[in-house]
Amino acid sequence: MGFSLAPRASDAGHRLLAFDTIGSTNAEALARGRAGEAGPLWVVSAHQTAGRGRRGNAWQSLRGNLGASLLLRTAAPPATVATLGFVAGLAVRSALECVAPGPAYRLKWPNDVLADGAKLSGILLETEIAGEARIVALGIGVNVAASPPRLPYRATSLAELGFEVSAEEMLEALSASWVEFESIWEKGRGMARIRKLWLDAAIGLGESIAVRLGAETARGTFETIDETGQLVLRTLNGPRAIAAGEVHFGEAATARELA
Repeated sequence: MGFSLAPRASDAGHRLLAFDTIGSTNAEALARGRAGEAGPLWVVSAHQTAGRGRRGNAWQSLRGNLGASLLLRTAAPPATVATLGFVAGLAVRSALECVAPGPAYRLKWPNDVLADGAKLSGILLETEIAGEARIVALGIGVNVAASPPRLPYRATSLAELGFEVSAEEMLEALSASWVEFESIWEKGRGMARIRKLWLDAAIGLGESIAVRLGAETARGTFETIDETGQLVLRTLNGPRAIAAGEVHFGEAATARELA
């Protein structure tokens, strides 16, 4: 079985570029964007050898897992482009509910999808200026066949959850759900609805959390996300909006090593 897009995605003008093995789907998507590719183009593989995660971290992609990047070209301002990560989270969650219904799929700020509290998917949004427009590579990794070993957090895969799902099936469902949520987002005009949908599926709301911000760790209660997607942390000194950081819940939120 080869990769293919859902009819809904093809009808929306999306195209597909599939590889058996690739270094990084995001790197390939950005390179094609620099070369003039306008998108929307899905760059996908069931095996990445140099996948990238947030903040320069490596994303371990074992064979059989899905590595997918959607290349877009937009004139939207950076703050609006950044909210596409929330669109992607909702699309991944919806696709998972389609191909593997049952587990509690929740969204962790800013860009992870969890299954029963364990990380199942990560999202990386990268952008570059290209002439008068901006190219966007929206990278999505889903642990379909296996989860990487020796991680500092809980992770799982669809196979470990008992589902016989292929990377190809996951991509087809994802391509359809992306079109659905992108239409709700409507070039940023529908962010209020995206925000509500995201909050309805969020993990940790109303709980005590710690957010690692480089050398600093901020602690407080996860109150909400604002209209731009920033996490609003209620602290002893009042609310604080956080644009980027690494969130820790439960016991990890009070661990000394985060201090």
